[in-house]
Amino acid sequence: MKLSSIKTFFKKLPWYFKILSILFSFIILFFILLILVDFNFLWLFGTGPTIDDIENITQAEASIIYTSDNKVMGKFFNENRTPVKYNEISPLLIETLVATEDERFYNHHGIDIQGIISASADVLMGKRARGASTITQQLVKNLYKARSNKYSKGLLGRIPGIKLIIMKMKEWIAAFKIERRFSKQEIITMYLNTVDFGSNAFGINTAARTYFNTKPSCLTYEQSAVLIGLLKATTTYNPRINPKNSLKRRNIVLQHMMQLKFISSDMCDSLIQIPIKLDYYVENNYDGMALYFRDAVAQSLQNWCSENNINLYTAGLKIHVTIDSVMQSYAEQAVMEQMEIVQKNFNQHWAYHNPWCDERGREIPNFIENIVKRSVQYKRIVEKFGENDSININAELNRPRKITVFDYKLGSRDTTLSIIDSVKYMVKFMHASLVAIEPQSGHIKAWVGDLNFKFWKYDKVTSMRQPGSTFKLFDYTEAMNQGLSPCDERIDDYISWKVWDNGKQKYWMPHNADGICHKIPFSLKNAFARSINTIAVQISKEVGIENINKTAHLMGIHSPLNDTIPATCLGGSDVSLLELTNSYCTIMNDGIYHDPILVTYIEDRNGNVIYTAPNTDSKAVEYEPAFLMQQLLKGGMTEMGTTSGFLWNWVRPFYKDTEFGGKTGTSSNHSDAWFMGISPNLVGGVWVGGEYRCIHFRTGELGQGNATALPIFGIFAKKVFSDSLFNNYHQKFPLPKEKISRCYRCKAYSLPDTALIDTLNIIE
Repeated sequence: MKLSSIKTFFKKLPWYFKILSILFSFIILFFILLILVDFNFLWLFGTGPTIDDIENITQAEASIIYTSDNKVMGKFFNENRTPVKYNEISPLLIETLVATEDERFYNHHGIDIQGIISASADVLMGKRARGASTITQQLVKNLYKARSNKYSKGLLGRIPGIKLIIMKMKEWIAAFKIERRFSKQEIITMYLNTVDFGSNAFGINTAARTYFNTKPSCLTYEQSAVLIGLLKATTTYNPRINPKNSLKRRNIVLQHMMQLKFISSDMCDSLIQIPIKLDYYVENNYDGMALYFRDAVAQSLQNWCSENNINLYTAGLKIHVTIDSVMQSYAEQAVMEQMEIVQKNFNQHWAYHNPWCDERGREIPNFIENIVKRSVQYKRIVEKFGENDSININAELNRPRKITVFDYKLGSRDTTLSIIDSVKYMVKFMHASLVAIEPQSGHIKAWVGDLNFKFWKYDKVTSMRQPGSTFKLFDYTEAMNQGLSPCDERIDDYISWKVWDNGKQKYWMPHNADGICHKIPFSLKNAFARSINTIAVQISKEVGIENINKTAHLMGIHSPLNDTIPATCLGGSDVSLLELTNSYCTIMNDGIYHDPILVTYIEDRNGNVIYTAPNTDSKAVEYEPAFLMQQLLKGGMTEMGTTSGFLWNWVRPFYKDTEFGGKTGTSSNHSDAWFMGISPNLVGGVWVGGEYRCIHFRTGELGQGNATALPIFGIFAKKVFSDSLFNNYHQKFPLPKEKISRCYRCKAYSLPDTALIDTLNIIE
């Protein structure tokens, strides 16, 4: 048929057939255009979400950390989103969503034709266009960011007006594909899990908890109306910062639901009278327990995440860690109980004097000023006034301002201090850390990095400090390796050791903590328990510092140790509390070393196990030397005159079925106080000291390990072993598993009686 004949035929048609023909042709052309856009014909339209994108929907989800007793410890997230299932969402919320955002949701296939026609008519009539975007289309925007730079724009997509039409078409196409792939229930669930409700609340699970401290399944009509009303503008209608706007918007949502017959007129009237009752709290990455431990977990997983292309903060992992929530609570309580006493003693000890002093006891000049100059506040002040404007800089540093500081009774308190005075206030605090490990499994059961994570982010469990006499574990272990026995004797007498200092030959002659040499023989077991320095130095000289350090590295010390300085044998090289405690675990595990374990296993968002803790077992010490060292550690509680004897004040009730051992340590100037508490199934390490090494107790018992660190372990142990949840930790030191060729029952007491305990001569 010729073109002229077609024109003649078309002119003879009734007017309504002409309109239908034009409309039908338009529809055909429209669908052809959609196909061309979908296939990116001649690269004119750019790419959009593919079938693979749609069938493998992924969105950022928070990774949740679970304790060993299955409590939620906290989260890692960029967008705080934890998805829920359809049956975990209140039907009232779903009704509210559909009524407000897409009333024909159950009748269309992703594109609301009626809505588009109505919106177009509004435009033609000069009215403000109503929204025609369906829930499915909004889901496309949330999931795929079809209008972002993630997908290419194509040649036509570079034209501003055409670009918007093409982007809209891509959303329609993706919405249609989603409707074909997923059920209406699945689409509703995905949408509510995806959408941003403001206040860092992504998804309905987080939103319900953030605004109303409830579950999505428990949301009421009025609460649902507030949350769905937020979707129009999360800031404008935020009930926290704009309560009047939120109330007005909520009531509009409820009235619209009444008009659509979702609720009755009477119900609407009664709901509108209810005020908005918020229980508002914005969750952040530092909510929950064991914050120092969680930071350590994140650091420990960095390489694994990098190797497996996993983002810890968006992958929706379920991270199962070794911490026990109850034991962690006991550890935190123990630290705070004892450190409040330590702080009171410290304040009285220094009275009106500043505690930052050099080795000769003289106050360090400009100590506070130098700390201030390293601060962010100081750098900002210098940027504002310039480095040479000392008058304004000093005035700003000394200007009183509102500030929040740490407080034992309140946790924190608001006050008014200058920058200089606030630094003076904060550096005078003594600090502590505690870590408890199961020696057989390597599982870390409690981890306290410091007093308060908000004020001191630096984790003292992993920081490097001088271990003092706790390092003697390695001196004596190497002695046992080389054939010595616990019952061998050495005389408590001064010994000199030739050393080189700046090219000059000198003699190092250490002394005991009490300054006394008894000039009599002691068994190695008793010398270890009493922490006699002269005997530790004697055996170290016999076995060699290099051999001691080699053994220390095998047992768990990863930090560098100085082979050339004899003082290393008395703790002269820095180590961390974590590696030191784990080294004590090696002895309690019969000489078998393994890395401390923070994470037992990890599941992906679908519940598949994608990580399990590796087995790093290795023999560090032969069985017999390890067993003999267990006896030396046990001697810390059974020998006369021990430095660990005060521990009986807390663990005496458990002596019938549980045995303990221990080792104290104090650095030479009292900067660092330590205690290693030992039981067959649980090893705990404690450190106490100042943030800076120059801040410490002066000479005297107050700053020693048995006076500051030991009570923390004692309080912790009493709480743990009194709790029936931890009955499995009750055990006595095991009998030999192999034949022991060396004597170890020397001058030992089966158990001190009360009178003996009270008269123990405690010396460091």
